Amino acid sequence: MRIIIAISLMFLSLNISSSAQDNDRIAALKAEVSKNIDDNKKMSQEIIDSLFSFSELGFQEYETQNYVSNLLEKNNFKVEKGIAGLPSAWWATWGSGHPVIAIGTDVDGIPKASQKPGVAYKDPLIEGGPGHGEGHNSGMAVLITAALALQDVMERDKISGTIIIWPGIAEELLAGKAFFTREGRFDGVDAVLFTHVGSGLGVSWGKANGTGLISVEYTFKGEAAHGAGAPWKGKSALDGVELMNAGWNFRREHLHPLQRSHYIISDGGDQPNVVPQTASVWYYIREMNTENILENYEKLNQVAAGAALMTDTTVTHRVIGGAWPRHYNKPIAEAMYENIKAVGMPEWDEKDQIFAKAVQKLADNEQTGLSTEVRELRGPSEHPISGGSDDIGDISWLVPTINLNYPSNIGSLGGHNWRETIAMATPVAHKGANVGAKVMALTMVDLLMNPDLITNANKYFNEVQLIDTTYVPFLSATEKPAIEKNVETMARFKTQLKELYYDASKYDTYMEQLGITYPTLPKE
Repeated sequence: MRIIIAISLMFLSLNISSSAQDNDRIAALKAEVSKNIDDNKKMSQEIIDSLFSFSELGFQEYETQNYVSNLLEKNNFKVEKGIAGLPSAWWATWGSGHPVIAIGTDVDGIPKASQKPGVAYKDPLIEGGPGHGEGHNSGMAVLITAALALQDVMERDKISGTIIIWPGIAEELLAGKAFFTREGRFDGVDAVLFTHVGSGLGVSWGKANGTGLISVEYTFKGEAAHGAGAPWKGKSALDGVELMNAGWNFRREHLHPLQRSHYIISDGGDQPNVVPQTASVWYYIREMNTENILENYEKLNQVAAGAALMTDTTVTHRVIGGAWPRHYNKPIAEAMYENIKAVGMPEWDEKDQIFAKAVQKLADNEQTGLSTEVRELRGPSEHPISGGSDDIGDISWLVPTINLNYPSNIGSLGGHNWRETIAMATPVAHKGANVGAKVMALTMVDLLMNPDLITNANKYFNEVQLIDTTYVPFLSATEKPAIEKNVETMARFKTQLKELYYDASKYDTYMEQLGITYPTLPKE
């Protein structure tokens, strides 16, 4: 009996010693990776400023594609372009074996959001031009800097694992990621680490706040005629669109209050004296769960059919994109949160805070400046909170997934507008991406070095998240990406944009190239 006890104690001692050695090794790797990221601050800044200067809209992210692909290929990533029917997409892979970690971020901009960085009043680079009015130009810097920091230690220590870097194409149209999932791009992936710009540093798990959606465009067809000479011979497609919109606006009163739905008329005819023979309207139908999204989508189809009957026109529709409600993985989020606490917020200086308060004043909001504290780890809200969508939701139902929010922008600016562009090629964006890259890389170290984390992530995914839920894409098997979107807009501004592309060989920062003093504040 004493011998058995002695042997048991010996094995326990060995296990404790082994565990301590593993922890020491992981801590050493994390310290080395963090230093590598600090050493690559210049590269990160150049990525952010370059993508900012491209100012590309959804489905037209070709300069971004070429810039990022060339950088990754120089660092031994294998890059595939034009995947899943998305010409501006890419898929970059490095390493071998498991775990397979796919890290992603959105890359497209916002129409009419052109703005000079670091200038705390409206001053567009190009009047009416596109810009990064959500800050998607910064995410690739987070991912690439994190991945390259890991390469050295993985190669040296022969650490098994595969890193995939992928872009959220046309996220503002919610029209890219479901095509990746339909093509099976995430088959065999062990974990997805997504990241999105914000004003804080945090992560959450469980059902996320916000909605899922179906993005759908309806096209009415009628008969052209002279609007004054023989209007009775015409069948107005635009009348069909307007009656559909009127019908839906009345229907909203009887929908659940957490729904969100909105539209634009994407084709309203050619000129007033010609009865429009074609007209189109583009809707986003948002709700809190997939059942309600599909129910409201069917109601919208009925309204469209009714409008066609009233106008003697015909109507067809196509799904442009879709986004399932998001659900994030608890074990990976908990591991990431420990790294968030270890990294902490950026060290903002006085200029950063003065700048942030000036931009908040511009937006008529409370002048709180930049946050200095990391956010608490958040689980599902006790009460559902409606709001925006992201097609990372589709991926989150196929692979254990989390979303890192990193602080490269200023809070309380309203979203999707030119004010959101102001900070995105300034020290605020650069510093925020640096801490985001560290959190991303340290969490990847955990996934690479701790097999239990993958095991626990899968356990949560299969035994908690997927209970009573089967992912079925909103896209059909035959839907094609709407790659014609934004072609005309980008063509209109391309020549002017090219003249403003960041030249990192001549200028330290994009603000230096533009001759901007940071911060440039309104004259009192």
